[in-house]
Amino acid sequence: MKNHWEKIYAHKTPDEMSWTQEKPEFSLKLIEKLQLSKQAKILDVGGGNSNLVDHLLALGYENISVLDISSAALEQSKKRLGEKAKKVNWIISDISEFHPKEKYDLWHDRAAFHFLTTTAEVDQYKKTLQKANPDFLILGTFSKQGPEKCSGLKIKQYDEKELSAVFEENYFKVKTQKINHKTPFNTFQNFLFCSFKKKNN
Repeated sequence: MKNHWEKIYAHKTPDEMSWTQEKPEFSLKLIEKLQLSKQAKILDVGGGNSNLVDHLLALGYENISVLDISSAALEQSKKRLGEKAKKVNWIISDISEFHPKEKYDLWHDRAAFHFLTTTAEVDQYKKTLQKANPDFLILGTFSKQGPEKCSGLKIKQYDEKELSAVFEENYFKVKTQKINHKTPFNTFQNFLFCSFKKKNN
């Protein structure tokens, strides 16, 4: 899996990747609604070369970590950010092998979770999430109206009920909305975004 993503990022520009967003407006909207402190610890899972980190830094957030399986993707982000990259904690890891060393306030995942297509993979993700113990969780996955594959890999589509059920043991749903993401090729992908709050928080 790591080799697959390293090749993708090594041979394609952001304009050739369907998930590219110049400004991840809906993620930012959900994050701002949480009214986190600027010192809040934020983890962007599968953040790759996403522009989310740029906008979080611009908003004044000071404790941002970006995790991705691809070192090439993270290097692209570092290059784009220049000196600002030193303000970010970069983590090269498959999410299934990630061992959080600290508690996060917010766990953000746009388009990584839906690549986990087996019960075992989802269970491992939940165990990792539990170790990170975030107060808030924001998930963006392909909806039932979205693609069935991404970058040649099968994904798992979700509806609101299914996605909520995955995390209902420890989190209750705050907001759910479907979003049409316009790709750089002027096509559309339907995403389901859900924000969650930890129970007894």
